[in-house]
Amino acid sequence: MAAVAVVTDSTASLSREQSLQAQLTIIPLQVVIDGVSRAEADDEVTPTILAEALRRGRQVTTSRPTPEAFAAAFVELAAAGHEAIVSVHLSRSLSGTYEAASLARDAVSIPVTVIDSTTLAMATGFAVLSGAAAAGAGAPAAEVADVVRRRAAAATTFFYVDSLEYLRRGGRIGAAAAVLGSALSVKPLLTVTMGAIRPYERVRTATRALARLEELGVAALARAAGTHEHVDVAVHHLDHLAAATALAERLRSRVRADGDVIIAEVSAVLGAHVGPGALGIVVSPRR
Repeated sequence: MAAVAVVTDSTASLSREQSLQAQLTIIPLQVVIDGVSRAEADDEVTPTILAEALRRGRQVTTSRPTPEAFAAAFVELAAAGHEAIVSVHLSRSLSGTYEAASLARDAVSIPVTVIDSTTLAMATGFAVLSGAAAAGAGAPAAEVADVVRRRAAAATTFFYVDSLEYLRRGGRIGAAAAVLGSALSVKPLLTVTMGAIRPYERVRTATRALARLEELGVAALARAAGTHEHVDVAVHHLDHLAAATALAERLRSRVRADGDVIIAEVSAVLGAHVGPGALGIVVSPRR
C-alpha cells in the first residue's frame, strides 16, 4: 500500500478499471434529474441515462459532493494506514468540489493536500494517474502533488458542443457567453484555459466544426510529441461513440506518438453541461 493516497472526483472521467488499477478513491458528484439526486457512481446515473434525459427535455442539474462525503473518505484512508492524502479535482471556477474537499481536511490527523487541477475530464484524469503512479513508487505527498500539477498544466483541451444551450443553462460558459453573445446557433469550438471554459472558434456547420476539431487535435499532438517522449490522448464524447472512434483512429494515423489514445465518454455531470453529441480532445504529455 502506498503511503500517499490519491483521491479525485468522478468528473475526471476515469474508467472503473483505471481507478482500480491506480488504487484511486473516487468521490462522486451528483446529477439531479427531475428533482431526484443520484450519485455519479456505478450505475446510478450513467452518461447514457443522462443523454436520454436531456433529449427528453427533463430537468437536469448537478451538484458537488458534500464536505461530509470527503471527510468520510479521508477518515477511511487514514484508518487504512495511509500517511498523507493528495486530493485532485476539477477547476474550482467550474465547481465547488475543490472547496468541499478543502473543508474536509480537518477531519483527519494526517496531512491532506487539495489540488485545483484548473481543468476537467481526462486532462485531470491523466494528471491523477501520474500522481497515483508516483505515489505507488513511494514518492512523498509534495512530490505527488507536483507531478499532478505539472501534468495538468501541460494538457491541451478542445471540445465541440452541438449547442451552447446546456452550458448556458448551467452558467458554465462565462467568458464564452460574452464573446458569443446570443449567437447560440453557431457550432462552437471551446477550450479550457486558466480553469475556465473559453471560446476558441465559431464554425457555421457541424461538419466543419468536427473537421476543425481534428485539425486542432493533430496540431496539439504534434507539438507535444515534438518535446515529450510519451503523449496520451483522450477523445471524449457524450452518446457519440461512432464519431469519437473515427476521430481517435484519424489522430492515430496522422501523428506518430508514443502513448495511449483512449476513447472515454465524459462523466454524466460533465455531460449535463455539454449535452448529447459533444466531442472533445485532451492531449496530455507525460512529464
